[in-house]
Amino acid sequence: MTKAKRGAVLPAAGKTRITIYLNDAILEAFRQRAEKEGKGYQTLINEALSASLAQSNAPVTIATLRQVLREELHAA
Repeated sequence: MTKAKRGAVLPAAGKTRITIYLNDAILEAFRQRAEKEGKGYQTLINEALSASLAQSNAPVTIATLRQVLREELHAA
């Protein structure tokens, strides 16, 4: 029996693992863009959310999040 552990050995500093449900089309668009840019799709999603927050200090609403995702999909 081994004492090996699954997953990352060290947690990423400043990041929290969560479960989130995204539309299949949105996730696929981010994955395709990530492959083209040579980045991880989660990194691109994080960048899109960060850019949205930088535009405004207003709280993120469902409508705002949908708009940001639509813009990112359109740009892809």
